Amino acid sequence: MHILIIGAAGMVGRKLAAKLSADGELGGMPISELTLVDVVTPQAPDGFTGKVNTKEADLSAPGEAGSLIAARPDVIFHLAAIVSGEAELDFEKGYRINLDGTRYLFDAIRLANGVDGYRPRVVFTSSIAVVGAPLPYPIPDDYHTTPLTSYGTQKAICELLLSDYSRRSIFDGIAIRLPTICIRPGKPNKAASGFFSNILREPLVGRQAVLPVSEDVRHWHTSPRSAVGFLIHGATIDLETVGPRRALSMPGLSATVGEQIEALRRVAGDRAVALIRRKPDEMIIKMVAGWAPGFEATRAKALGFIAETSFDEIIRVHIEDELGGKL
Repeated sequence: MHILIIGAAGMVGRKLAAKLSADGELGGMPISELTLVDVVTPQAPDGFTGKVNTKEADLSAPGEAGSLIAARPDVIFHLAAIVSGEAELDFEKGYRINLDGTRYLFDAIRLANGVDGYRPRVVFTSSIAVVGAPLPYPIPDDYHTTPLTSYGTQKAICELLLSDYSRRSIFDGIAIRLPTICIRPGKPNKAASGFFSNILREPLVGRQAVLPVSEDVRHWHTSPRSAVGFLIHGATIDLETVGPRRALSMPGLSATVGEQIEALRRVAGDRAVALIRRKPDEMIIKMVAGWAPGFEATRAKALGFIAETSFDEIIRVHIEDELGGKL
């Protein structure tokens, strides 16, 4: 099996590549080749015994998608995107990367499908940003997509494209609507949602963090470990059981910022909580007002997708995976 990961230098892409490398198989099939692609050259995972290809490429550049499909990967994980805050600030870049790059990929597969019947599995990372306020709580699976950000709009358009291309048997696709991933390791990025991770990750290692919203903001979360699990399950599940509605809202944990902070207190104590500084940011406050507080995720749960059930658990996953199991 040949697996292509687009967006492999990002946090989820790196963790996905490491998991596939460690497992050495996907859905019972041995992995013989991994191709890792991003706008910066991805790092090859340790310990993989098969062939690893790393490539620096911009999917939105003419011809790049076709060159990736020429090798006929069996499974394509499409993770490449610019994040919500950056897509909102740079309108043209958001549509070029998040929409045009995806469309070029889908069309490259379509052209290959027309030549030799090539039909890969495509796992596309979508987002809960495809829905927008006013929102019920919890949000049902059949709730309409009315995004209130450019990022959410770009993801919603790609979901429709994926469903149509799958309907026409060009590829076998599934869109995984990821909750906000928390706790994200590494340095803060330009995602408007970054503070959800920052207020936990930084205090855990003795650094201050800024909280730009009120503690009563409620949102939908999952850990990086669960996100990787969603993607792998999406690559192996029988999509006949999914049916024509190929976009699935993933399970997760609904929590307020205040509940996050209390979980931090239980795990790491008052000293960690004292490192959080309140500094309201009107742009972020306005954006999060339209964000999803939580989903039923009935379809995904029935199909075997699983996530954490407490924020204490999410924090402990971060400590295990990123801090060597110790504070």
